[in-house]
Amino acid sequence: MKPSRLKHLYVEELRDLYSAEKQLVKALPKMAKAATSLELRAGFAKHLDQTKEHVIRLEEIFNILGESAKGKKCKGMEGLIKEGGALIMQDLAPEELDAGLISAAQHVEHYEIAGYGCVSTYAKLLGDNRAVSLLRQTLVDEKTTDEKLSQLAGSINLEAAESEESDGGGSGPSKEVVMKAKAAQA
Repeated sequence: MKPSRLKHLYVEELRDLYSAEKQLVKALPKMAKAATSLELRAGFAKHLDQTKEHVIRLEEIFNILGESAKGKKCKGMEGLIKEGGALIMQDLAPEELDAGLISAAQHVEHYEIAGYGCVSTYAKLLGDNRAVSLLRQTLVDEKTTDEKLSQLAGSINLEAAESEESDGGGSGPSKEVVMKAKAAQA
């Protein structure tokens, strides 16, 4: 692969994703520990295993390219992880915490989906077919995780919608809101 501006951008974006995945390897166990839903906790644990595989795939791509994976810190993922960490530190009801964790995780997934979509396009344009295959596998993983989070959100968000605030300030959702949420979940 000859040097080009696109190749330079490709390598920098791969480094950004590598940093993002490495940060997630550290953050996912904390999210799993904070989750109160056993299904959500198991989902975070499974995604940790996938994330470790994503790191290995990126390392394989860097080896093929003869480039170092190091040298860049993903500020976007750092910010998303900080937001999730701040959520964990709040004194929230279990169903509210789980709903918030799903939201934080989906922010992460959407960030990764965008990144992997871009680099797989760059790899294709640059003729890096092995990388295209590896990157698309990861892109499928990220989309699948996002879909699973959406499925979990259906029941967990409904639980949060049906629960009342403990300070007595809220009366909970109206029956109409709950019925619409249940209908949307079906």
